[in-house]
Amino acid sequence: MASLEDLMSQIPISQIAAQLGVDEQTASNAVKTVVPTLVGGLQANTQDPKGAESLETALNQHGDLLDGGVDIDKVDVADGSKIVSNIFGSTQNQVVSTLGSAPGGVGGDLIKQLLPILAPIVLAYVAKQLTGGGGAAAPQAQAQAPAATGGGALGDLLGGLLKGATSGGGGAAGGLGGVLGGLLGGNAGGAIGDVLGGLLGAGKR
Repeated sequence: MASLEDLMSQIPISQIAAQLGVDEQTASNAVKTVVPTLVGGLQANTQDPKGAESLETALNQHGDLLDGGVDIDKVDVADGSKIVSNIFGSTQNQVVSTLGSAPGGVGGDLIKQLLPILAPIVLAYVAKQLTGGGGAAAPQAQAQAPAATGGGALGDLLGGLLKGATSGGGGAAGGLGGVLGGLLGGNAGGAIGDVLGGLLGAGKR
């Protein structure tokens, strides 16, 4: 079943820790901070039809990264940087700064390095969930995703990932605040989620 926990369980923490030169606990804390934010950013962008269309195009190109398990060495970081830019737009630096100030002392530099590594993995996971495991979006999924308000099937999937991890909050901002509140520790995480909620949805249209 699609969930943030399932998504994060497929991310090789030991590989990420080795690549970034940090211990596994630090890498794990950073991943738990970044992944919900990427999902929240994607979900916020689907609220705009052009944003949903742009995301669909990206999903069609990132469906096979999870096949056989994620290998960090096969992640295209340059492509990941483009994805991050498309998700957050002009607010990217603010997002990095906000995440870097989260409890636990992860820091903005680590967040900045991690975002382009995780972005392709998150897209690959979403693509597989949307298409039932296929590498590229099936025609019927493509037809459904941009339809309706809130991104149609795609927006529902992304919103469900966030809502499934929290009992509170109704859209990207509320859901993200609840998720980060649980992962980072109560009110501090919720406050960070609230700030991020105001920054999300500024990506490519």
